[in-house]
This record gives sequence, C-alpha cells and structure tokens, in this order.
Amino acid sequence: MVAVPILRKISKKEGISLAQLKGFLASGKIAIPKNKKTRNKKFCGIGKSLSTKVNANIGTSLERQDLKEELKKLKVAVEAGADTVMDLSTGGNLGKIRREIIAHSSVPVGTVPIYEAAIKAGSKYGTITKMDKNLILDTIEQQASDGVDFMTIHSGVTQKGLSSIKREGRTTNIVSRGGSFLAVWMITHKKENPLYQSFDEILKIAKKYNITLSLGDGLRPGSISDSTDSAQIQELTTIAEQAGYAIKNGVSVFIEGPGHIPIDEIGTNVKMAKNLCGDLPLYLLGPLVTDIAPGYDHITAAIGGAIAASLGADFLCFVTPAEHLRLPDLQDIRDGVIAARIAAHIGDIAKGVKGAKDWDKEISKYRNLRNWKKQELLSIDPKRFREYRQDKSAISDVCTMCSEYCALKMVERLWKKRRNRKN
Repeated sequence: MVAVPILRKISKKEGISLAQLKGFLASGKIAIPKNKKTRNKKFCGIGKSLSTKVNANIGTSLERQDLKEELKKLKVAVEAGADTVMDLSTGGNLGKIRREIIAHSSVPVGTVPIYEAAIKAGSKYGTITKMDKNLILDTIEQQASDGVDFMTIHSGVTQKGLSSIKREGRTTNIVSRGGSFLAVWMITHKKENPLYQSFDEILKIAKKYNITLSLGDGLRPGSISDSTDSAQIQELTTIAEQAGYAIKNGVSVFIEGPGHIPIDEIGTNVKMAKNLCGDLPLYLLGPLVTDIAPGYDHITAAIGGAIAASLGADFLCFVTPAEHLRLPDLQDIRDGVIAARIAAHIGDIAKGVKGAKDWDKEISKYRNLRNWKKQELLSIDPKRFREYRQDKSAISDVCTMCSEYCALKMVERLWKKRRNRKN
C-alpha cells in the first residue's frame, strides 16, 4: 500500500481528486511504483487521467563497467526530467551497481531480473541455459529486497509465441534481450518459460515488497515490417490474462508494448492493448515509427510516442540517439529524456491533461513579449535555451534570425503608434 501523504501529493500535482486516485489505484488503472522499503523519492502515479510519464534506461555493459559514469547518467536523466529510471546493467558487480543506483536515485528505480539471472548462470556454469527456476526467483527476491520499485517480467513469452515466429518468420527475430535469454533456454530445454510457470510465486514476492510488475513484451517487433504479427498479439493476450490475475491478487502492473510500429498502426496497437487489458497502464518503448534513422532514433521514437500518448499510452520509455549503435553517453541520455518528455507533453495536450495547454499558453505569452528570461524558465530544457540564446542580437529584445524585422515587434510598434495618435 502507498501511504496517504504520497497519494495526496500525487492528487494535488495531477489535479485529480484523492477519492478518484484511490479508486483507479484499487482497480489497477493507476500504478504507483514504490517498494515498501523505498523512502524520500519523487513518487509518481502512472495511468488513467494522469500526465504521461517518462522512463530513462541506464546501466553497464560487458564492455563498459564504469559505475561512476552510470551514476552521472542517473543524475543527468533526473535533471532532464525523467520520472523513473531502469538499471539494465549486464557487466560488472550487478548487485553493487543496482544498490548504488537505488541509493543515489531520487526517482523510482526499475530492473529486469532475468538479465542478472542469466548472467549469473553464464558466469557460474558457462552457459545461460543452466539457469533454473530457483535462480530466477532468488534473483527477483534479492532485487526486491534491495529496494527495486518495479520490475520487467517477461512472463508472456511462451512456446506458442516462439512457434509463431518460427512458422511465419520475421525480418528481425527476437530483439528483446530478456526475451532472447528466455527463448534460448526454452528452445534448449524444450520446456515452457519458467517465468510463465512460476507466475504465482513471482506475485507473492511482488506483493511482499509492494513492487509493480511491468509485464514485458519479450516478443515485441524489432522492425516495422514485423509489427502486429501473431507472436506479438499472442504474447499480449497472455499478458492480459496475467495482468488481470495480478490485480485480483493485489499486485499493480504495467502492460509493455512495442517497439517498432508503422505510424498508421499505433492507434490499433494502443486500442488493442487497452481493450484486452482493461485500461491498465500502458508502457511503450517509443514506439519507433521507422527503421532507417540510426543516430536519430530519439526523434523517430518521439514521433511515435507523441501519437501513442495522445491515444492513451501512459508511460513512455525513452530512446536515445545511440539506440541500435552503442551504449549511450551523457548527452545521449539527456537528448533521449527531453525528446520523450516532449512526446509525452504533446500527448497530454491531446488527452486534455490538466495544465498541459496552460504551459504552452504561458510560454507563448512571454514569447510575444520577447521576455527571454521567462521563456527560458518555462522551456522544457532551459539549459539548451541558454546555449542558443548566447548568440544574441545587438537589439536586446529580439533574436538574430529576424533582428529589426521581428514580426512580433513590428506589429507591436505599429499598434503602439496608432494608440498614441488616438490619445
């Protein structure tokens, strides 16, 4: 349970009544990721009638294991406005890295436990296929005990879904790292997904620590040509059943969604997920609406994210310019968060979220007055605003593009002259 003072803060910030917030929370339509051990963080509500939230991913890799660098990324992500972060580390001392990120984070922290379980098995036995149910559940329990607020669990990956991919083929097979870990195990052992079979035990751990489960899309499409195929839909159907069961057992959930989707299929995907899952919080990676823009995927994801948010998506996972190319650096993290926040805000305007349009009206009012300081404070990225304003015009109240021919200033000056003549 989330304490009433936290609920009051969220209620006030979001402009939703406390009674309505409690009602949506009880029905699962709103989730508040908060481990019972977590204290002194900026908690947020995610779901129905609330502003669209943004997650940022950080974490080490086998080739880059600099904890100090990841803590810098955490700071950059939070300063840029991320509502949550996820530690996706796969290299180094994973327990220490996770605990340090949790300790330093002022926002809720999520993880993907199957990463650590697979890596532990690989380190101990020489192959990830040696991981078993007990190792996976022990890893989930340990991460929960460390204070993780939400976890991605790929419990919807099934033999039926793998058979669909094998039968129909894909341009890009399985692009989810968690999904691929499980697929390799399932194909090797010719058995069902241990997360699928152990769902009751996972729920017990989640309830014990008040963890939100993010039901992951391990079979999500990794290219727009694979979007909305039978494997994706089969997995979503399984997740929908698990989500309803989790809510009945007192565990909050997110529904994860793709991935790579052509722009004309976003509406279909959002509607399908919302209808199948009873309007539970929808968490999307992007979605990316084209595959041709490596180095600019924060833009392709922001385009898709804005449309998805406008149609009802509740939670956007950022995508950085480094997506598909490398581990992101500090600037990539900042650019990814800002792009996702812009997308989220565009969606909020369309959804009629309280205060969304007011923000735009306020900054536009000061743009009309050429009040640069106020515009800076109201901009989504004041740091970038200041950087660009360093190229100042010799005329203090205009910019170097129009200078003396500023459209706003010319009309304003004319109207002032006419008013003076009348007086």
